[in-house]
Amino acid sequence: MKNKFRVVIVGGVAAGPKVASKVIRLCPDAEVTVIEKGKLLSYAGCGLPYYVSGVVKDQKELMATPVGTVRDSIFFQHVKNVRVLNQTEAIQIDREQKRVQIHDLVQNQRSWLEYDKLVLCTGATPVIPPIPGTDLENVFTLQGVHDAEGIRAALAENKARDVVIVGGGLIGVEITEALVQHGCRVTIVEMMPQILRILDLDMARLVEKHMESHGVKVLTHTRLEAIEGNGVVSAVQTSAGRFAADMVVLAIGVRPNTTLAQVAGLDIGTSGGIKVTDRMQSSDPDIYAAGDCVESTDLMTGKGCFVPLGSTANKQGRVAAINLCGGEDHFPGVLGSTVCKVFDYCVARTGLGESAAKDHGYDTATILAPAPDKAHFMPEARLLILKLIADRKSRRLLGVQAVGPGAGDKRVDVVAMALTSGWTVDQLAHADLCYAPPYAPAMDNILTAANVMRNKLDGYMEGISAENVHTMLEQKLDFTFLDVRSPGEHEQVRLPGSILIPLGALRRRLGELPKDKEVITFCKISLRGYEAALILKAAGFKKVRVMDGGVVTWPYEKLVS
Repeated sequence: MKNKFRVVIVGGVAAGPKVASKVIRLCPDAEVTVIEKGKLLSYAGCGLPYYVSGVVKDQKELMATPVGTVRDSIFFQHVKNVRVLNQTEAIQIDREQKRVQIHDLVQNQRSWLEYDKLVLCTGATPVIPPIPGTDLENVFTLQGVHDAEGIRAALAENKARDVVIVGGGLIGVEITEALVQHGCRVTIVEMMPQILRILDLDMARLVEKHMESHGVKVLTHTRLEAIEGNGVVSAVQTSAGRFAADMVVLAIGVRPNTTLAQVAGLDIGTSGGIKVTDRMQSSDPDIYAAGDCVESTDLMTGKGCFVPLGSTANKQGRVAAINLCGGEDHFPGVLGSTVCKVFDYCVARTGLGESAAKDHGYDTATILAPAPDKAHFMPEARLLILKLIADRKSRRLLGVQAVGPGAGDKRVDVVAMALTSGWTVDQLAHADLCYAPPYAPAMDNILTAANVMRNKLDGYMEGISAENVHTMLEQKLDFTFLDVRSPGEHEQVRLPGSILIPLGALRRRLGELPKDKEVITFCKISLRGYEAALILKAAGFKKVRVMDGGVVTWPYEKLVS
């Protein structure tokens, strides 16, 4: 009798179950074994903040199929014909004998599993800072359901009034809303100059302001020095002072879990993940790897990168399964496409940010384009702020970022496809996108952003960032900061150092503006600011710039009536 095709998969959360399911579909007679150190299988880790908040009522929902069947070991055995060894750790790979040593954590027994193909889906490990107090009660990461249950229990027992989140990345920002909804006083401690490093600083500041409007204290440039308490956490010591804390969530980030691969002598990439080909094959042709433990390729730079996402893990798992079964499929790389929810804000991005593009040698041009995400007359229309990045010389798209209560995800998805195809801003401006007032403006936000970029590149508009205008004001430089909004808008909120001449009155009041000074125009979103700049240039003003994004993207002090 011919021996069965033996596939051993290490890791049973995201990529591993995907590999197992696809292998069984392609090779129904294969002998597939999944080794999982934890007790739970195939759960949606990205859903944990929503389980903490109560949006997801039962943890089983995180482990269920769309029709409600829980993906446990019985499900995998009876439905998928996959053997699952949970609460079992893979501790050694014998590449010569093609076998894996495993440790049954319940029975405390060791044994060997032979394989024809091995797949490493060992995921990532949370970063724990080397400081005192990380082992205190009520100090959590959010790496698994166990942590989520601990946080929920503390909230249910009212043991977490003051919460400090260490790290302003995706995990830290997403868990913040859940904690605020439970009545917690939340402080985010971030050692970098900004939260959400997936964004450029100007866009991240808008998110920080939004979080602060919901009562969150955001401390950037702040380092965690110690966690204090007697058995249970009571405070944190930071470079900005000491803060009371009933709970601490360590959300500093994750590192690829490559210990098993490294000990086995597999190649590791420059970003720290297992080095794989586009077929998800490691340096050993009989060992594949997928998910948060591997290094991906950045499609914009061609370099190795570490971007741990559940979406990527599932795609890579499918590719690995097809190839190890004798098929042919390729995973080209990633753009870092990411979206998260921050209270009622959608925060999304893809491709290169402005600073990353400059670091890679591009002569970058950027624009900010705020506008309603649907026809402005629709009551459900919401503001969306887009930042588009392009290369001046080639006009090639480089990336986009979206912030605001409007639908940013679909605009970022459009740009992700455009980046994959190597489009220019001119091609994007003519994309044939859907239009109906309940779904989009007649000229979709991303098309408007592309046209604003074209105006900049073609010399019809010269922009200046809010940051640079703020610096000019602080340095007391001599220029005219011209607000062209209506008197009613100006009465509600004003920017320091500005003067008001409404757009409709500008042509007859040109004499009030000195032509020997630079003029920087703006309005709510700088559309009228652009019109004003054209009027001024036609009237002979030599130095006229438009403040990108207008009032809605000004992250500094505003004067409110």
